[in-house]
Amino acid sequence: AEVALARPERWRYERAGCTLDCWVMQPYGCEPGQRYPALLNIHGGPHTQYGHNFFDEFQVYAGAGYAVIYTNPRGSQGYGEAFARAVHGDWGGGDFADLMAGLDEALHQCPFIDPERLGVMGGSYGGFLTSWAIGHTHRFKAACSERAVNNVYTLFGTSDIGASFLEAQTGTLPWDDMQWYIDHSPLTYAKHITTP
Repeated sequence: AEVALARPERWRYERAGCTLDCWVMQPYGCEPGQRYPALLNIHGGPHTQYGHNFFDEFQVYAGAGYAVIYTNPRGSQGYGEAFARAVHGDWGGGDFADLMAGLDEALHQCPFIDPERLGVMGGSYGGFLTSWAIGHTHRFKAACSERAVNNVYTLFGTSDIGASFLEAQTGTLPWDDMQWYIDHSPLTYAKHITTP
């Protein structure tokens, strides 16, 4: 009786020849005619997916007065093998474009979201895309990059999954194509970050 649960509303949008899913949860106490801040949440993986599941963190954000936006960009599971593999060698490319298209769809469908008060957050690969986003756009007023991959090169040799995971994801080894690792590291674009 003391808890109010937000119900996600699902929207669809077209990207890369696929129909993708985007969910939006209204903030607690959402009133018609009012605008609310929103959090774009990015899943890790990249080969995982959001769906019709209960996610306690999203309920906490909605309860705190935020709209919650989440989607499945390129690399996510659930849309076929080719879509999941499309992120290989393209971290920060099509996946980032898909996220921004999902955000635009949410803003189009939900007039209660204030486009001037957007936050972005995610962990692991979601942290990578969070850090990537704020190095490539100034749309967000705040970011929370959790457990992030900010330097792909150092992930290779210093994490428990780095060597085997990154070779599969990139198609190359750091000593064979160092430039790929530099170009696809959010750290490279840190000089462009103004988002706290």
